[in-house]
This record gives sequence, C-alpha cells and structure tokens, in this order.
Amino acid sequence: MRPAHGVPEDTPIGKRSSSLRSVSTLPDDPIEPGLLEAIGRLAPGTELRQGIDDIIRSHEGALIVIANPDELAFMYSGGIRLEQPFTPQLLYELAKMDGAIVIDERVSRLAYANVQLMPDPTIPSRETGTRHRTAERVAKQTGALVISISQQRETVTVFLAHARYQLDPIATVLAKANQALAALETYRKRLEQVLTRLTALEFQNAVMLDDVLVVLQRAEMTSRMVREVERDCIELGSEGRLIRAQLDELSGTMPESEAAVASDYHASDDPRQALVALERLAALPYESLLEPDTLQELLGYPRSANPLDTAVSPRGYRALSQIPRLPSGVIRRVVAEMDGLDAIARASLRELESVEGVGSVRAREIKEGLRRLQEHNLVERYLTM
Repeated sequence: MRPAHGVPEDTPIGKRSSSLRSVSTLPDDPIEPGLLEAIGRLAPGTELRQGIDDIIRSHEGALIVIANPDELAFMYSGGIRLEQPFTPQLLYELAKMDGAIVIDERVSRLAYANVQLMPDPTIPSRETGTRHRTAERVAKQTGALVISISQQRETVTVFLAHARYQLDPIATVLAKANQALAALETYRKRLEQVLTRLTALEFQNAVMLDDVLVVLQRAEMTSRMVREVERDCIELGSEGRLIRAQLDELSGTMPESEAAVASDYHASDDPRQALVALERLAALPYESLLEPDTLQELLGYPRSANPLDTAVSPRGYRALSQIPRLPSGVIRRVVAEMDGLDAIARASLRELESVEGVGSVRAREIKEGLRRLQEHNLVERYLTM
C-alpha cells in the first residue's frame, strides 16, 4: 500500500523560508527497476495475469516460480514434469494441486507442477504463512521471480531476490493513479509558473540563486510524481492506457527542462557535473529536497552562500533548447563560444555565424527564436497575473 500524494501549497517565489519549504512530502518508496519489470510481466492484459485472476476467482492459492527450471532443480522434491506450452487455463488447473508451479523465464512453457520446494531454512523470513515464507526464501536464494497467491486473503505478492511487493486490486490502483494525475497537473502548472518567471528574470539579468533552487525543487517534485504515475501504469497494464495517454501529455519535455536548468546554473562549467547533480538530486530523500542548503550544494555552491543575495547567470542551454530544430550539438557549441545567455541574445548575426555548425540560416533562427521567447514570456506572465 502506498500513502496518498501530497500537493504543494502555492507560495510567493523568492522567500527562502517559504518557497523551498512549502511542498508537502511525497511517498519516498522507489521500486527497483528489476521488480518494476517483474510487475509489468504479470499486469492486466498478459496471459500470466489472466491465469492468476482465474486462480483468485476460484478461491485457490498458488506458488508460482518463473526462472530457468534446471537451475532450480537442486531444491525440487517430487513433482510432475510437464514441459507443456503455457496457457492461462492450464495454469489455473495446475493451481488446484499442492506444491509449486515452475514456469520458464519467457513464460512460454510450464515445466513442473506439484513441486515441493526446499529452500535453505536458515534464510531469514518475516512471512508468517508457509507459502509466502517459501516464496521469500526461494527468491532470496536464487534471485528468481516468485509469485505467491494467498487463498484466504486473495492477494498476490511478488518476490524478486530481496524485494517484496504486494499487488493492489486494479480498482485501487486506478483510483490512486487518477489521484496522482490530478496532483501532477497541479505540480506541472506551478512548475510552468516558476519557469516563466525564471525566463523573464534571465532576459533581465536579474536571476538569484534562490530562483533557480525553486525551479529545481519543483521540477524534481514533478518528475517524482511522473515516476509515481508511470509505476501505476506498469501495474495497470492494459487497464492503464488512458492514464498513460494523460501522463504523456502532462510530462512532455519536462526531463529535458530540468537538465537544461542544471546545465545553465551549475557552478562548474563541466557539463558532466550537471549530470552528476541531477543524479544526486533524484536520489535525495523528500525531506532533503525541501532544504535550500542541500540543493545549492548539489549545484556546486557553498552552504554559506545566501541564495537570496547570490546573483547567477544562465549559460543559455534552456533558452536555446526552446528554439525548434536546433540540434543539441549546435547548442553546446554556441554556449561554449559565447559568454552566457545575455551575450548570445546580444550577439550579431555575424558572431553567431562564426560558431561551427551555425551558419547564416541557424543564426537568424537563433535571433528570431530568442526574440519570440521573450515576447511569449511577456504574454504568459501577463495572462497568469
């Protein structure tokens, strides 16, 4: 089960005490990629999930192991060797027998049924039921994907190596996903507000470090909400097509914007340092994400610096990335040749043309693109006032 999503309170930008501490925390429980992939393998719309649902509807229990059958042979005791093509109906019928069902890694072949698995009994387990305890120990000992279906509670628990995940009912996941989408829409609107303000400040040469930290915080909170909905979509499988479409519309180019902000304002000129900062930002606990000192340290600024009084200038990555059809390689060369966004905006066509890969056509596109960005930003700010 996962806690409800928090929604940030909207507060004035630029106040250190409120702008970076006003976001309610979100669940800090990321799922390992391997386990997430395993959840997707038994999502609605797959034949494996169809068989599992049939087992639950018939009020049966089951222990299903998905791995190379030969690699598990050392812990078999008894059982029936089948070597039959996988079908949901056959899986359901085999669940009526005692013991485990062993399926090959591609879920194309039912290898064994009615197998008594004998994992190492010294492996610690916090499970109380015999089936769940066996499932956990087999997963820990072999790294196999093990699915335990409880007959009494009608729940499905997934074990993979040392990870454990209990599937929620589809209706519950749908409700959570819709709630998360509503929160994501709010996050996205507030992110666009601070991005619009940052753009205006950039063209006025009036950006303070605090403005950047606010944007990074809101961008990362929004990215985490996107990942939360993506996880729900994987668990929903074919039932989450509509939510996936809404998510794609809301997420847009958000990851690229976050990366561009980090590249624009990292204290180091080395682009690799900005990538490292983003990785560290994504790994921060939620409570640390609310601390301005932590965020400015990620960007290479000392904790002693006051973000309200520290003026910073953009290199131009984010502004140039908003110009259509401008390749990333050209953007990097323009930024390397010019001394920040202000210099790029004031540069003549001849100066821009002198940058490798720009030429006369792209030089005009850069000048026109930056002009339109300023005009669009003014309109956006006017409409949101």
